[in-house]
Amino acid sequence: MIDGIWWLVILFVVIAALWLLAKSRGVKAGETSNSRHSKQTKTTANDGLQKTSALLKQYFPNYRVTRKANHLLLSQQDQKVAMITMDKKVAIGQRRLGSVPVINYHRVPSRAQLTANLQDMK
Repeated sequence: MIDGIWWLVILFVVIAALWLLAKSRGVKAGETSNSRHSKQTKTTANDGLQKTSALLKQYFPNYRVTRKANHLLLSQQDQKVAMITMDKKVAIGQRRLGSVPVINYHRVPSRAQLTANLQDMK
């Protein structure tokens, strides 16, 4: 017959073996499952937001553009007017976040697209 202490020892050995197996099959340090794709997507989105910000500042000087990590925040007279995002996983178009419209693009919008979307908000 196996005493209670031996059951605990066996349980800890099984847990340690499973942990070592999971660690050996896991992602290596400095590597992610889609590291190349995720880095490329983040860079593309950041470049797109930067170019969109430049377009807005050039053609729509009456809006103040605030750059955040994943979006642009448009405000006019200290009131939030819109939020612009670049995400290929979300459908192109508008939705609302509270009272602020959120406009999503898959790539840098043209001046005509920006004009149309900003006119729709008014």
